[in-house]
Amino acid sequence: EGGTSQVVETGDWRTMKPVLDFDKCKQCLLCAPVCPDMSIPVNSEGKRKDFNYFFCKGCGICANVCPFGAITMVKDEK
Repeated sequence: EGGTSQVVETGDWRTMKPVLDFDKCKQCLLCAPVCPDMSIPVNSEGKRKDFNYFFCKGCGICANVCPFGAITMVKDEK
């Protein structure tokens, strides 16, 4: 069977990772559609959940678009 992004861990080479501060997050969801790896899950109630680090490559786009400073990039200590 061929590999797909659903079964291949693509976030293992990340050097930086986003961290969500749930207290600052206003659930505006501006971050979710800009994530190129679809690493920001949104539940059925329209609320974002924590990052899916299995796919996140640490690009930082989400942190750049967050108007509330709820996402910060930190060094990924593996």
